[in-house]
Amino acid sequence: MKHNVYFEGGVQSLGFADAAGNASVGVIDPGEFSFGTSTEEVMSVVAGSLDYRLPGAGWAVAAAGQSFTVPAGITFDVRTTAPAAYLCRYR
Repeated sequence: MKHNVYFEGGVQSLGFADAAGNASVGVIDPGEFSFGTSTEEVMSVVAGSLDYRLPGAGWAVAAAGQSFTVPAGITFDVRTTAPAAYLCRYR
């Protein structure tokens, strides 16, 4: 298990691997953040709500119980006005 801290603590996660592959579970504090991807990622919102923006698209919303896929090799944006928890699966 690996503890990751980004944006001066505004985003924190625990990385792990299980039978389904590599993943991380974390919390995003209120704010707007940009992330780069090296592999395809499936982001599932566990609690709260997360706005996200993929290149060339407008903002979209994923609420608790919803997920979205982020292609490999891009930078994408997330924002939230209240803490949001997520599970990210790396493909």
